Amino acid sequence: MNKKLLHTTLKYYVLFSLIVMLSAAPLFFYITQLLYLHETDEALLLQKEEFELLYAPQLQDKDVAVWNKWNRDIKVEKVQKIIPRDTLFSNSYYNNLEKEKEPYRVLNAPVTINNKHYLFTARINLVDNKDFIVSILMVFTIIILILLFGLFIITKRLSLRLWKPFYDTLEQIEKFEIDKSSHPKLVVNTIEEFNRLNQAINKLIEKNTRIYKSQKEFIENAAHELQTPIAIFKGKLETLLQRDDVSEEQFEILDKLNDTTTRLNRLNKNLLLLSKIENKQYNIPEEVLLNEVITNQLDFFKEQALAKNIKINTALESNTFVKTNLFLSEILISNLFLNAINHNVANGSINVVLHKNALVFSNTGILKSLETDKLFERFSKVNPSSKGNGLGLSIINKIVENNNWEVIYSYKDKLHIFEIQF
Repeated sequence: MNKKLLHTTLKYYVLFSLIVMLSAAPLFFYITQLLYLHETDEALLLQKEEFELLYAPQLQDKDVAVWNKWNRDIKVEKVQKIIPRDTLFSNSYYNNLEKEKEPYRVLNAPVTINNKHYLFTARINLVDNKDFIVSILMVFTIIILILLFGLFIITKRLSLRLWKPFYDTLEQIEKFEIDKSSHPKLVVNTIEEFNRLNQAINKLIEKNTRIYKSQKEFIENAAHELQTPIAIFKGKLETLLQRDDVSEEQFEILDKLNDTTTRLNRLNKNLLLLSKIENKQYNIPEEVLLNEVITNQLDFFKEQALAKNIKINTALESNTFVKTNLFLSEILISNLFLNAINHNVANGSINVVLHKNALVFSNTGILKSLETDKLFERFSKVNPSSKGNGLGLSIINKIVENNNWEVIYSYKDKLHIFEIQF
């Protein structure tokens, strides 16, 4: 399944953002907790310094109990042995108001009151880790949502605007056909890479168009110039075939040469016809009575079909007019009949059905569907042993394109069906 470029880009943006944010969440929690504890420790040490500077010089032994009574988070206790250094640690204490244990940061430090050793204990209530984690998760969730929304908006709005020259170029290339006269009009824009792409495409189109035109001109000129020598050669062969002094062996050789020349002449005419159609030489449309065109050719092709004992059935809707060139319509019908006869089997059948909006040729033949990839390409043969030149279906397709019609091939009920929709 093909994916759009912008959607693929957005997917990687989102994936990268999620990885970064989810990785940053625990790191942010750890760093924030360290900073929080560091600030709390500094506050506790500041309380100790404040006590030693402002309160300890004024306190008497009898005032310690009163101090402890009126200070909930600072206690002073007399000790026999001096504590060597300040100690900071975390502990939980029961809160009578909240009816639960709460985390605290605690400082135990030695102080001196009236030349006596006391233990100074101060504590500060900490935010519960669970609450802290939930708060961080909420913050990061909001940030992730804002980020994703922002990426979506950027991709859908800004990226679409930035990539518009690319899509314009792509649309022009999709519409381009080398055998048409119109060329893509690639607009210059402010983005260097897109301009380089447009320049490369223009150069490629110009080069291939020149090659195509030179090849087409060569085929046209070659086919035109070959007409006279082929006609002369064929005339000489027919003259030789009518001589009385030609031996049987010589006659067979001359007859094969004559058949080959006939095929060469037909190939030459078909190539010329294709060139004329591509050059729009038959682009003057007229009202053509298609059922009459088919009827006029029917007797001739019935005789052609007798060699294989092929039966031709018709169901033609009367007064079926189509807007096309009369000569091209005759070539179209002729090639459809020839294709149905040449690729048929002995004792087979051909069905011709004409509606107001469609012409359908169906015939018996090989018991499998044809490969549609190269069906209408020049010199493409379904049966390599066929005497045809591989241009019949190509001419049909070119006439259909010239009239803006559509030809559809299908295989159903052991019949090969070619439907031309007007």
